[in-house]
Amino acid sequence: MLRPGGLKTARALGVALVAMMLAGCAADAPAPVPTAADGALPQGITVAVTQLRSDVAERQAQVQIRNGTDGTIRIGAVRLDDPRFAGSATRVIERTSTVAAGATLNVRVQLPDAACGSDSDASATNAPRSTVTVDYEIDGRAGTASAPAAEVFPFLDALHARDCAAARVAEMADVGFGAFTPSAAGQPAELQLSVVPRSEEGALEVTGIRETNLLSFIGVDAGLLALDIDIAGDARPAATVTLPLVPARCDPHAVQRTSAAPSSPSTSPSTGRQVR
Repeated sequence: MLRPGGLKTARALGVALVAMMLAGCAADAPAPVPTAADGALPQGITVAVTQLRSDVAERQAQVQIRNGTDGTIRIGAVRLDDPRFAGSATRVIERTSTVAAGATLNVRVQLPDAACGSDSDASATNAPRSTVTVDYEIDGRAGTASAPAAEVFPFLDALHARDCAAARVAEMADVGFGAFTPSAAGQPAELQLSVVPRSEEGALEVTGIRETNLLSFIGVDAGLLALDIDIAGDARPAATVTLPLVPARCDPHAVQRTSAAPSSPSTSPSTGRQVR
């Protein structure tokens, strides 16, 4: 039997019991998800830049995203900005990737043309010059964040130097491979390297050509076949050199993993710097 005020008391007790039940469940609730501040990556998510052998021929690199949180994240658009390039490197395949806790995602990006000039060549600091920007989703919340990205191993400076040297060389001459002559077993094949002047200004010296993990040359020293092609002065005839080509290795595993060009000529424009 309820006395006056008893109904109100029962309701109050019911509310108190519900509150206690909810409080008891609070210990089982998931931990708070790390959040980003001022456009930074959420705590526990890190980025880096790398390049695999299979990326070289397609002029690509990879943004490495590690999920160090306790939850799953989703990664959408990925952009790499670096003063050594004339534009942004963006994701090759537009998609959204799911990254489990503790997992690492490698996103392939297409590198733009090199930015060749005094500002892009300057490297007075060891701090990362690459910045990675990603669209992410974590615990149902979406955001965009940017962070400096170090290189897993140094490769961007060398890539930038090769690109800028090639751009300077292309202004003065066409350098490329010509006819290929197969050989009998145990004998070197022949590959023609041609240098055809395009300009009457500047000087160009081809100092050597590097071997690859699949192709080499008779007479290689420390991975480089020395050449002596000097295009300077008023007389600028085209030059052709026959390269004695031999296989460096023939195992199927190495052949399947390599898709780069056969070799890369080492050239030096009028600056006198060798490019290898």
